[in-house]
Amino acid sequence: MSDTTIIKVDGAHSPKGALGQYYLAEGVGLSMRLWREEPPETGKPEAARDYETVGYVISGRAELHCEGQTVLLEAGDSWVIPKGARHRYQILEPFTAVEATHPPAQVHGRDEHPS
Repeated sequence: MSDTTIIKVDGAHSPKGALGQYYLAEGVGLSMRLWREEPPETGKPEAARDYETVGYVISGRAELHCEGQTVLLEAGDSWVIPKGARHRYQILEPFTAVEATHPPAQVHGRDEHPS
């Protein structure tokens, strides 16, 4: 029989990562994280990650630069970044978004050090 355990993370006690992300629920092959009121900034370094990311904008605006493409992300928008794609975000106004990653970003420190 497969594991039927429900995992719940209390939002008031979500662990915070070194890049400002809050870790939410995590399963074996998928995890979620929250970027809460990230301030506007420029010059964030480009990174290529060892996982696929899907995201949803709750509030604010940012530009996503990925492999020569630029898209504006606003409240209600969602996006996908393929595994290994070189990308960076330019936050234009305080930005809150939820992301899911496969495999889980926080396993083995995958999201702690840009590559």
